Amino acid sequence: MKTVAHLSDLHFGRTDAAVVAGLLDDLHAEQPDLIIISGDFTQSARSREFRAAHRFLRRLPAPTLSVPGNHDVPPADLLLRFLAPFARYRHWISDDLCPFVETDEVAVLGINTARRARLGLNWAEGSISHAQIELVRRRFDGVDPAKLRIVVAHHPFVAPASAPRTTVARRADRALPIFATAGIDLLLAGHLHRGWSVKAAAHIEHALLVVQAATATSTRLRDEPNSYNVLLLEKERIGVRVRAWHGDRFEAVGTAWFARTSRGDNWIRSDFSGH
Repeated sequence: MKTVAHLSDLHFGRTDAAVVAGLLDDLHAEQPDLIIISGDFTQSARSREFRAAHRFLRRLPAPTLSVPGNHDVPPADLLLRFLAPFARYRHWISDDLCPFVETDEVAVLGINTARRARLGLNWAEGSISHAQIELVRRRFDGVDPAKLRIVVAHHPFVAPASAPRTTVARRADRALPIFATAGIDLLLAGHLHRGWSVKAAAHIEHALLVVQAATATSTRLRDEPNSYNVLLLEKERIGVRVRAWHGDRFEAVGTAWFARTSRGDNWIRSDFSGH
């Protein structure tokens, strides 16, 4: 079984130091094979915030794959925002905005949905371009079908049932069917500071799993504690274990299991209680 930790919305510059320390302790105890971070490393994309995020990354116990979020683009320095929006992210976090990792068991592709600007007043909203949609199709074209296929982005592609009017990434409706055609099993995102797991069956025929992570360390909470997800990955079964902050440490608060159907094109909630 492959174990992947999924963190999001760290927001260095507006973090709780005790939570950051507790998160590092918990990750070292969990010992995941890979740590995925789906954006918003910083609060305001300041250099000192990126330096703090960089120090955090150096203390992690496993390799990382990350994508930027909208808070990682400078909000006030318009010259930098328009000419080099990801310069600080590239310097301190990763020079690769579309990272790809492939192991014997999984293939993971990161997609940058943050934008320097877009139509409308809310530049925090995300978008996936036609070229990025095509990249997903091409990148997974040669991947062994026996491997789990994962796409990571900062912005959500599916709105939660509890908030159906949530703004999703622009062109999400075009991207999801292509993701299905590419055989994507799992779509990870953050941005909303709320976590949940859902099948995308209401949006496309192929029911890939959508897993949102809440904020791991920010003080900007949305009616739920800081948390992150531990993904327990097998080809025919996926577990999503939420580990939440309980005042002095992170603890497991539940695991949702999903099993692949015999046809292989759908996931169903399972009551599997092993591991």
